[in-house]
Amino acid sequence: MKTLDTVWSSCLGIIQENVNQQSFRTWFEPIKPVKLDGKVLTIQVPSQFFYEWLEEHYVTLLRKTIRQELGEEARLEYQIVVDKNAKNTINPVENMVMNTSSYTPKTPNPKASESKAIRNPFVIPGIKNINIESRLNPAYTFDTYIEGECNQLARSAGIAVANKPGKTAFNPLVLYGGVGLGKTHLAQAIGNFVKNNFTDKTILYVSSERFMNQFIEAVKNGSTTEFTAFYHLIDVLIVDDIQFFANKVRTQEIFFHTFNNLHQAGKQIILTSDRPPKDLEGMEERLTSRFKWGLTADLHVPDFETRIAILEKKLQTEGIEISREVVEYIAYHINTNVREMEGALISLLAQSSLRRREIDLNLAKGTIKNFVQHISNEISIAFIQSTVSDYLKVTIDDLKGKTRKRNIVQARQICMFLAKKFTENSLKVIGNHFGGRDHSTVIHACQSVLNLMETDKNFNDDVIELQKQIKMSM
Repeated sequence: MKTLDTVWSSCLGIIQENVNQQSFRTWFEPIKPVKLDGKVLTIQVPSQFFYEWLEEHYVTLLRKTIRQELGEEARLEYQIVVDKNAKNTINPVENMVMNTSSYTPKTPNPKASESKAIRNPFVIPGIKNINIESRLNPAYTFDTYIEGECNQLARSAGIAVANKPGKTAFNPLVLYGGVGLGKTHLAQAIGNFVKNNFTDKTILYVSSERFMNQFIEAVKNGSTTEFTAFYHLIDVLIVDDIQFFANKVRTQEIFFHTFNNLHQAGKQIILTSDRPPKDLEGMEERLTSRFKWGLTADLHVPDFETRIAILEKKLQTEGIEISREVVEYIAYHINTNVREMEGALISLLAQSSLRRREIDLNLAKGTIKNFVQHISNEISIAFIQSTVSDYLKVTIDDLKGKTRKRNIVQARQICMFLAKKFTENSLKVIGNHFGGRDHSTVIHACQSVLNLMETDKNFNDDVIELQKQIKMSM
Protein backbone atom coordinates (compact mmCIF):
# COMPACT_ATOMS: atom_id res chain seq x y z
CA MET A 1 0.00 0.00 0.00
CA LYS A 2 1.53 3.31 -1.06
CA THR A 3 1.60 6.03 1.57
CA LEU A 4 2.10 9.78 1.25
CA ASP A 5 5.68 9.59 2.52
CA THR A 6 6.74 6.64 0.38
CA VAL A 7 5.27 8.16 -2.79
CA TRP A 8 6.93 11.53 -2.26
CA SER A 9 10.22 9.88 -1.27
CA SER A 10 10.19 7.89 -4.51
CA CYS A 11 9.35 11.03 -6.47
CA LEU A 12 12.29 12.87 -4.93
CA GLY A 13 14.58 10.00 -5.85
CA ILE A 14 13.54 10.26 -9.51
CA ILE A 15 13.76 14.06 -9.53
CA GLN A 16 17.22 14.04 -7.96
CA GLU A 17 18.50 11.96 -10.85
CA ASN A 18 17.21 14.49 -13.39
CA VAL A 19 18.30 17.87 -11.96
CA ASN A 20 21.58 19.20 -10.64
CA GLN A 21 22.23 19.20 -6.91
CA GLN A 22 21.79 22.94 -6.44
CA SER A 23 18.43 22.97 -8.23
CA PHE A 24 17.27 20.01 -6.18
CA ARG A 25 18.20 21.70 -2.91
CA THR A 26 16.62 25.00 -3.95
CA TRP A 27 13.35 23.87 -5.50
CA PHE A 28 12.50 20.39 -4.20
CA GLU A 29 13.87 19.97 -0.69
CA PRO A 30 11.62 22.79 0.68
CA ILE A 31 8.48 21.05 -0.64
CA LYS A 32 6.33 19.29 1.95
CA PRO A 33 3.97 16.46 1.00
CA VAL A 34 0.54 17.21 2.50
CA LYS A 35 -2.02 14.68 1.32
CA LEU A 36 -2.44 11.63 -0.88
CA ASP A 37 -6.04 11.07 -1.95
CA GLY A 38 -6.21 8.21 -4.41
CA LYS A 39 -4.21 9.42 -7.39
CA VAL A 40 -4.11 13.07 -6.28
CA LEU A 41 -0.93 14.16 -4.51
CA THR A 42 -1.01 17.52 -2.71
CA ILE A 43 2.26 19.28 -1.93
CA GLN A 44 2.92 22.46 0.02
CA VAL A 45 5.25 25.12 -1.41
CA PRO A 46 6.54 28.16 0.53
CA SER A 47 5.36 30.96 -1.78
CA GLN A 48 3.44 31.94 -4.91
CA PHE A 49 6.73 32.67 -6.67
CA PHE A 50 7.98 29.19 -5.75
CA TYR A 51 4.85 27.64 -7.29
CA GLU A 52 5.18 29.70 -10.46
CA TRP A 53 8.84 28.75 -10.85
CA LEU A 54 8.01 25.04 -10.52
CA GLU A 55 5.20 25.37 -13.04
CA GLU A 56 7.42 27.21 -15.48
CA HIS A 57 10.61 25.16 -15.23
CA TYR A 58 9.79 21.72 -13.84
CA VAL A 59 6.15 20.99 -14.63
CA THR A 60 7.03 18.31 -17.22
CA LEU A 61 9.40 16.54 -14.85
CA LEU A 62 6.86 16.67 -12.02
CA ARG A 63 4.07 15.36 -14.23
CA LYS A 64 6.13 12.42 -15.50
CA THR A 65 7.37 11.60 -12.00
CA ILE A 66 3.90 11.62 -10.42
CA ARG A 67 2.49 9.48 -13.24
CA GLN A 68 5.34 7.01 -12.89
CA GLU A 69 4.48 6.60 -9.21
CA LEU A 70 0.67 6.77 -9.29
CA GLY A 71 -0.30 5.94 -12.86
CA GLU A 72 -1.43 7.87 -15.91
CA GLU A 73 -4.44 9.41 -14.15
CA ALA A 74 -2.30 10.90 -11.39
CA ARG A 75 -2.69 14.59 -10.61
CA LEU A 76 -0.60 17.05 -8.63
CA GLU A 77 -2.16 19.80 -6.54
CA TYR A 78 -0.41 22.67 -4.77
CA GLN A 79 -0.91 24.26 -1.39
CA ILE A 80 0.75 27.67 -1.16
CA VAL A 81 1.82 29.12 2.19
CA VAL A 82 0.38 32.61 2.54
CA ASP A 83 -0.03 32.89 6.32
CA LYS A 84 2.60 35.35 7.54
CA ASN A 85 2.41 33.78 11.02
CA ALA A 86 3.05 30.26 9.79
CA LYS A 87 5.74 28.28 11.55
CA ASN A 88 8.18 28.70 8.68
CA THR A 89 8.49 32.42 9.50
CA ILE A 90 9.57 34.19 12.68
CA ASN A 91 9.54 37.69 14.04
CA PRO A 92 12.91 39.03 12.87
CA VAL A 93 12.81 41.82 15.43
CA GLU A 94 12.85 39.38 18.33
CA ASN A 95 15.53 37.34 16.60
CA MET A 96 17.71 40.34 15.94
CA VAL A 97 17.46 41.55 19.54
CA MET A 98 19.09 38.30 20.56
CA ASN A 99 21.59 38.40 17.71
CA THR A 100 22.66 42.01 17.42
CA SER A 101 26.16 40.90 16.54
CA SER A 102 24.79 39.52 13.29
CA TYR A 103 25.34 42.85 11.57
CA THR A 104 29.10 42.86 11.90
CA PRO A 105 31.37 40.20 10.44
CA LYS A 106 32.77 37.79 13.00
CA THR A 107 36.21 38.19 11.50
CA PRO A 108 37.74 41.13 9.65
CA ASN A 109 37.74 41.25 5.90
CA PRO A 110 41.33 40.45 4.87
CA LYS A 111 41.27 43.12 2.16
CA ALA A 112 40.23 45.73 4.72
CA SER A 113 42.97 44.91 7.23
CA GLU A 114 46.08 45.31 5.16
CA SER A 115 47.77 47.44 7.83
CA LYS A 116 48.02 44.42 10.14
CA ALA A 117 51.62 43.27 10.03
CA ILE A 118 52.72 39.69 9.51
CA ARG A 119 54.43 38.49 12.62
CA ASN A 120 58.22 38.41 12.10
CA PRO A 121 58.03 39.13 8.35
CA PHE A 122 61.75 38.85 7.60
CA VAL A 123 64.00 36.07 8.74
CA ILE A 124 67.61 35.05 8.48
CA PRO A 125 67.97 32.64 5.55
CA GLY A 126 67.94 29.03 6.69
CA ILE A 127 66.01 29.68 9.91
CA LYS A 128 62.61 28.04 9.52
CA ASN A 129 61.18 27.62 13.03
CA ILE A 130 59.27 30.94 13.08
CA ASN A 131 55.62 31.73 13.48
CA ILE A 132 54.19 32.96 10.17
CA GLU A 133 50.61 34.12 10.36
CA SER A 134 48.58 32.79 7.45
CA ARG A 135 46.32 35.90 7.48
CA LEU A 136 43.41 33.69 6.44
CA ASN A 137 39.83 34.53 7.35
CA PRO A 138 38.53 31.40 9.16
CA ALA A 139 35.00 32.12 7.91
CA TYR A 140 36.13 31.45 4.33
CA THR A 141 35.72 27.69 3.95
CA PHE A 142 34.38 25.25 1.38
CA ASP A 143 31.35 24.67 3.61
CA THR A 144 30.36 28.33 3.35
CA TYR A 145 31.13 28.56 -0.36
CA ILE A 146 27.98 27.71 -2.32
CA GLU A 147 28.54 25.75 -5.51
CA GLY A 148 26.66 26.60 -8.69
CA GLU A 149 27.18 26.50 -12.42
CA CYS A 150 28.90 29.88 -12.08
CA ASN A 151 31.83 28.44 -10.12
CA GLN A 152 31.71 24.67 -10.55
CA LEU A 153 35.06 24.30 -12.30
CA ALA A 154 36.86 26.69 -9.97
CA ARG A 155 35.47 25.05 -6.83
CA SER A 156 36.28 21.52 -8.04
CA ALA A 157 39.82 22.58 -8.91
CA GLY A 158 40.12 24.28 -5.52
CA ILE A 159 39.15 21.09 -3.70
CA ALA A 160 41.66 19.08 -5.74
CA VAL A 161 44.43 21.57 -4.90
CA ALA A 162 43.44 21.63 -1.22
CA ASN A 163 43.73 17.84 -0.97
CA LYS A 164 47.09 17.69 -2.75
CA PRO A 165 48.77 21.11 -2.54
CA GLY A 166 51.58 21.40 -5.07
CA LYS A 167 50.99 17.89 -6.41
CA THR A 168 48.31 18.45 -9.03
CA ALA A 169 48.47 19.85 -12.55
CA PHE A 170 46.68 22.94 -11.20
CA ASN A 171 49.81 24.83 -10.23
CA PRO A 172 49.42 27.71 -10.38
CA LEU A 173 45.66 27.88 -9.91
CA VAL A 174 44.46 31.21 -11.30
CA LEU A 175 40.95 32.27 -10.30
CA TYR A 176 39.50 35.21 -12.18
CA GLY A 177 36.20 37.06 -12.34
CA GLY A 178 34.50 40.35 -11.59
CA VAL A 179 34.18 42.14 -8.26
CA GLY A 180 32.34 40.30 -5.50
CA LEU A 181 32.06 36.90 -7.19
CA GLY A 182 33.92 34.90 -4.53
CA LYS A 183 37.54 34.75 -5.74
CA THR A 184 39.00 35.67 -2.35
CA HIS A 185 36.58 33.35 -0.55
CA LEU A 186 37.52 30.35 -2.69
CA ALA A 187 41.26 31.06 -2.57
CA GLN A 188 41.17 31.33 1.21
CA ALA A 189 38.96 28.26 1.51
CA ILE A 190 41.81 26.30 -0.08
CA GLY A 191 44.26 27.85 2.38
CA ASN A 192 42.07 27.08 5.39
CA PHE A 193 41.62 23.47 4.30
CA VAL A 194 45.37 22.99 3.93
CA LYS A 195 46.02 24.72 7.24
CA ASN A 196 43.59 22.42 9.06
CA ASN A 197 44.67 19.19 7.37
CA PHE A 198 48.39 19.62 6.68
CA THR A 199 49.91 20.96 9.87
CA ASP A 200 53.42 20.83 8.41
CA LYS A 201 52.51 23.27 5.61
CA THR A 202 53.08 27.03 5.86
CA ILE A 203 50.29 29.02 4.23
CA LEU A 204 50.22 32.73 3.50
CA TYR A 205 47.48 34.92 2.07
CA VAL A 206 48.71 38.29 0.83
CA SER A 207 47.20 40.95 -1.39
CA SER A 208 49.20 42.23 -4.34
CA GLU A 209 49.28 45.67 -2.69
CA ARG A 210 50.78 44.28 0.52
CA PHE A 211 53.34 42.27 -1.43
CA MET A 212 54.39 45.44 -3.28
CA ASN A 213 54.58 47.51 -0.08
CA GLN A 214 56.67 44.87 1.67
CA PHE A 215 59.05 44.79 -1.27
CA ILE A 216 59.35 48.59 -1.32
CA GLU A 217 60.18 48.57 2.40
CA ALA A 218 62.75 45.83 1.84
CA VAL A 219 64.44 47.88 -0.88
CA LYS A 220 64.51 50.95 1.38
CA ASN A 221 65.98 48.96 4.26
CA GLY A 222 68.42 46.98 2.15
CA SER A 223 66.74 43.71 3.18
CA THR A 224 65.66 42.25 -0.17
CA THR A 225 67.58 39.05 0.59
CA GLU A 226 65.53 38.53 3.75
CA PHE A 227 62.35 39.39 1.84
CA THR A 228 63.12 36.72 -0.76
CA ALA A 229 64.07 34.15 1.88
CA PHE A 230 60.82 34.73 3.74
CA TYR A 231 58.65 34.03 0.71
CA HIS A 232 60.68 30.96 -0.18
CA LEU A 233 59.54 29.41 3.12
CA ILE A 234 55.88 29.42 2.09
CA ASP A 235 54.31 26.09 1.05
CA VAL A 236 51.00 27.53 -0.18
CA LEU A 237 51.17 31.13 -1.40
CA ILE A 238 47.89 32.93 -2.15
CA VAL A 239 48.25 36.29 -3.90
CA ASP A 240 45.06 38.30 -4.36
CA ASP A 241 44.40 40.73 -7.25
CA ILE A 242 47.57 40.19 -9.29
CA GLN A 243 46.29 42.63 -11.91
CA PHE A 244 47.72 45.39 -9.71
CA PHE A 245 51.24 44.17 -10.52
CA ALA A 246 50.72 45.73 -13.97
CA ASN A 247 53.48 48.20 -14.94
CA LYS A 248 55.33 47.58 -11.63
CA VAL A 249 58.57 46.39 -13.24
CA ARG A 250 60.66 45.68 -10.14
CA THR A 251 57.76 44.05 -8.30
CA GLN A 252 57.14 41.79 -11.29
CA GLU A 253 60.80 40.84 -11.34
CA ILE A 254 60.92 39.82 -7.67
CA PHE A 255 57.62 37.98 -8.02
CA PHE A 256 58.93 36.19 -11.11
CA HIS A 257 61.86 34.79 -9.10
CA THR A 258 59.61 33.97 -6.13
CA PHE A 259 57.19 32.15 -8.45
CA ASN A 260 60.00 30.14 -10.06
CA ASN A 261 61.49 29.10 -6.74
CA LEU A 262 58.19 27.97 -5.24
CA HIS A 263 57.04 26.18 -8.38
CA GLN A 264 60.32 24.30 -8.82
CA ALA A 265 60.15 23.27 -5.16
CA GLY A 266 56.72 21.73 -5.71
CA LYS A 267 54.91 24.34 -3.63
CA GLN A 268 51.41 25.52 -4.41
CA ILE A 269 50.67 28.95 -5.89
CA ILE A 270 47.13 30.36 -6.00
CA LEU A 271 46.44 33.66 -7.74
CA THR A 272 43.29 35.74 -8.19
CA SER A 273 42.63 38.37 -10.83
CA ASP A 274 39.79 40.35 -12.32
CA ARG A 275 40.67 39.10 -15.81
CA PRO A 276 42.36 36.07 -17.43
CA PRO A 277 46.20 36.05 -17.74
CA LYS A 278 46.06 36.71 -21.51
CA ASP A 279 44.28 40.04 -20.85
CA LEU A 280 46.66 41.31 -18.16
CA GLU A 281 48.07 44.42 -19.77
CA GLY A 282 51.32 45.88 -18.44
CA MET A 283 52.49 42.43 -17.29
CA GLU A 284 55.73 40.87 -18.52
CA GLU A 285 55.19 38.01 -20.95
CA ARG A 286 57.46 35.70 -18.96
CA LEU A 287 55.09 36.10 -16.01
CA THR A 288 51.83 35.68 -17.91
CA SER A 289 53.23 32.59 -19.63
CA ARG A 290 53.90 31.06 -16.21
CA PHE A 291 50.42 31.93 -15.01
CA LYS A 292 49.17 29.69 -17.83
CA TRP A 293 51.20 26.67 -16.68
CA GLY A 294 48.44 25.40 -14.42
CA LEU A 295 44.70 25.95 -14.57
CA THR A 296 42.85 29.20 -15.17
CA ALA A 297 39.25 29.03 -13.90
CA ASP A 298 36.69 31.81 -14.18
CA LEU A 299 33.85 32.71 -11.85
CA HIS A 300 30.62 34.06 -13.33
CA VAL A 301 27.72 35.97 -11.83
CA PRO A 302 25.67 33.35 -9.93
CA ASP A 303 22.32 32.36 -11.38
CA PHE A 304 19.04 32.91 -9.56
CA GLU A 305 19.02 29.53 -7.83
CA THR A 306 22.59 29.90 -6.60
CA ARG A 307 21.84 33.41 -5.31
CA ILE A 308 18.96 32.02 -3.26
CA ALA A 309 21.23 29.31 -1.85
CA ILE A 310 23.91 31.88 -0.94
CA LEU A 311 21.40 34.03 0.93
CA GLU A 312 19.92 31.05 2.76
CA LYS A 313 23.39 29.88 3.78
CA LYS A 314 24.20 33.36 5.08
CA LEU A 315 20.98 33.42 7.10
CA GLN A 316 21.62 29.93 8.45
CA THR A 317 25.13 30.90 9.53
CA GLU A 318 23.83 33.96 11.35
CA GLY A 319 20.96 32.00 12.94
CA ILE A 320 18.25 34.13 11.31
CA GLU A 321 15.08 33.14 9.50
CA ILE A 322 13.11 35.27 7.07
CA SER A 323 10.32 34.33 4.70
CA ARG A 324 11.08 32.67 1.40
CA GLU A 325 9.41 35.44 -0.62
CA VAL A 326 11.80 38.03 0.82
CA VAL A 327 14.82 35.86 -0.02
CA GLU A 328 13.49 35.42 -3.55
CA TYR A 329 12.91 39.17 -3.91
CA ILE A 330 16.50 40.01 -2.94
CA ALA A 331 17.96 37.28 -5.15
CA TYR A 332 15.88 38.36 -8.14
CA HIS A 333 16.67 42.07 -7.98
CA ILE A 334 20.34 42.04 -7.00
CA ASN A 335 22.02 39.99 -9.70
CA THR A 336 25.37 41.71 -10.14
CA ASN A 337 27.59 40.13 -7.49
CA VAL A 338 27.49 38.26 -4.21
CA ARG A 339 29.04 41.03 -2.13
CA GLU A 340 26.32 43.53 -3.09
CA MET A 341 23.61 40.97 -2.43
CA GLU A 342 24.97 40.15 1.05
CA GLY A 343 25.26 43.88 1.73
CA ALA A 344 21.58 44.31 0.90
CA LEU A 345 20.70 41.47 3.26
CA ILE A 346 22.72 42.99 6.13
CA SER A 347 21.07 46.36 5.48
CA LEU A 348 17.65 44.72 5.60
CA LEU A 349 18.44 43.03 8.92
CA ALA A 350 19.68 46.32 10.33
CA GLN A 351 16.51 48.12 9.20
CA SER A 352 14.41 45.45 10.89
CA SER A 353 16.28 45.77 14.18
CA LEU A 354 16.56 49.56 14.30
CA ARG A 355 12.95 50.18 13.26
CA ARG A 356 11.62 47.20 15.24
CA ARG A 357 9.74 45.91 12.23
CA GLU A 358 9.16 42.41 11.01
CA ILE A 359 11.02 41.62 7.81
CA ASP A 360 8.31 41.41 5.20
CA LEU A 361 8.15 42.13 1.49
CA ASN A 362 7.33 45.81 1.97
CA LEU A 363 10.38 46.38 4.18
CA ALA A 364 12.51 44.47 1.68
CA LYS A 365 11.27 46.60 -1.22
CA GLY A 366 12.05 49.82 0.64
CA THR A 367 15.54 48.63 1.56
CA ILE A 368 16.49 47.17 -1.82
CA LYS A 369 15.63 50.50 -3.48
CA ASN A 370 18.95 51.79 -2.12
CA PHE A 371 20.76 49.10 -4.10
CA VAL A 372 18.67 48.96 -7.28
CA GLN A 373 17.54 52.30 -8.62
CA HIS A 374 14.91 51.14 -11.13
CA ILE A 375 12.59 49.39 -8.67
CA SER A 376 9.21 51.07 -8.33
CA ASN A 377 6.39 50.29 -5.92
CA GLU A 378 3.66 51.27 -8.35
CA ILE A 379 2.81 49.42 -11.53
CA SER A 380 1.17 51.40 -14.31
CA ILE A 381 -0.97 50.18 -17.18
CA ALA A 382 1.69 51.55 -19.53
CA PHE A 383 4.31 49.40 -17.83
CA ILE A 384 2.10 46.32 -18.18
CA GLN A 385 1.52 47.08 -21.86
CA SER A 386 5.28 47.44 -22.40
CA THR A 387 6.02 44.17 -20.55
CA VAL A 388 3.41 42.20 -22.50
CA SER A 389 4.51 43.82 -25.76
CA ASP A 390 8.14 42.76 -25.22
CA TYR A 391 7.27 39.25 -24.04
CA LEU A 392 4.64 38.37 -26.66
CA LYS A 393 6.33 40.27 -29.51
CA VAL A 394 3.41 42.53 -30.37
CA THR A 395 3.37 46.32 -30.66
CA ILE A 396 1.70 48.61 -28.16
CA ASP A 397 -0.26 50.14 -31.05
CA ASP A 398 -1.69 46.69 -31.75
CA LEU A 399 -2.70 46.33 -28.10
CA LYS A 400 -4.58 49.62 -28.27
CA GLY A 401 -5.90 49.11 -31.79
CA LYS A 402 -8.88 47.33 -33.32
CA THR A 403 -7.21 44.35 -35.02
CA ARG A 404 -8.95 41.01 -34.36
CA LYS A 405 -6.01 38.73 -35.08
CA ARG A 406 -6.05 35.93 -32.54
CA ASN A 407 -2.59 36.53 -31.09
CA ILE A 408 -3.24 40.27 -30.76
CA VAL A 409 -6.64 39.74 -29.10
CA GLN A 410 -5.14 37.33 -26.57
CA ALA A 411 -2.24 39.69 -25.81
CA ARG A 412 -4.72 42.56 -25.31
CA GLN A 413 -6.87 40.42 -23.00
CA ILE A 414 -3.82 39.43 -20.97
CA CYS A 415 -2.93 43.12 -20.59
CA MET A 416 -6.41 43.91 -19.29
CA PHE A 417 -6.32 40.93 -16.93
CA LEU A 418 -2.94 42.01 -15.50
CA ALA A 419 -4.02 45.66 -15.27
CA LYS A 420 -7.05 44.65 -13.20
CA LYS A 421 -4.90 42.42 -10.97
CA PHE A 422 -1.92 44.70 -10.38
CA THR A 423 -3.33 48.25 -10.52
CA GLU A 424 -6.03 50.16 -8.64
CA ASN A 425 -7.59 51.48 -11.84
CA SER A 426 -11.30 51.08 -12.51
CA LEU A 427 -12.56 48.92 -15.36
CA LYS A 428 -13.48 52.07 -17.27
CA VAL A 429 -9.95 53.51 -16.92
CA ILE A 430 -8.41 50.21 -18.00
CA GLY A 431 -10.68 50.12 -21.06
CA ASN A 432 -9.69 53.69 -21.97
CA HIS A 433 -6.02 52.61 -22.15
CA PHE A 434 -6.95 50.08 -24.85
CA GLY A 435 -8.54 52.28 -27.46
CA GLY A 436 -11.54 53.48 -25.43
CA ARG A 437 -13.09 50.06 -24.81
CA ASP A 438 -15.90 49.88 -22.23
CA HIS A 439 -15.89 48.08 -18.86
CA SER A 440 -17.80 45.06 -20.18
CA THR A 441 -14.97 44.37 -22.63
CA VAL A 442 -12.50 44.34 -19.74
CA ILE A 443 -14.69 41.93 -17.75
CA HIS A 444 -14.97 39.63 -20.79
CA ALA A 445 -11.19 39.80 -21.31
CA CYS A 446 -10.45 38.80 -17.71
CA GLN A 447 -12.82 35.85 -17.84
CA SER A 448 -11.41 34.73 -21.20
CA VAL A 449 -7.90 34.73 -19.76
CA LEU A 450 -8.97 32.62 -16.76
CA ASN A 451 -10.74 30.14 -19.03
CA LEU A 452 -7.76 29.81 -21.38
CA MET A 453 -5.37 29.33 -18.46
CA GLU A 454 -7.33 26.23 -17.49
CA THR A 455 -7.34 24.69 -20.96
CA ASP A 456 -4.20 25.90 -22.74
CA LYS A 457 -0.88 24.96 -21.13
CA ASN A 458 1.26 27.33 -23.22
CA PHE A 459 -1.11 30.22 -22.60
CA ASN A 460 -1.09 29.45 -18.87
CA ASP A 461 2.73 29.43 -18.83
CA ASP A 462 2.85 32.81 -20.59
CA VAL A 463 0.49 34.43 -18.09
CA ILE A 464 2.40 32.99 -15.11
CA GLU A 465 5.70 34.27 -16.49
CA LEU A 466 4.26 37.74 -17.09
CA GLN A 467 2.81 37.83 -13.58
CA LYS A 468 6.22 36.89 -12.18
CA GLN A 469 7.96 39.64 -14.16
CA ILE A 470 5.48 42.24 -12.98
CA LYS A 471 5.55 41.15 -9.33
CA MET A 472 9.33 41.26 -9.30
CA SER A 473 9.18 44.85 -10.57
CA MET A 474 6.87 46.01 -7.79
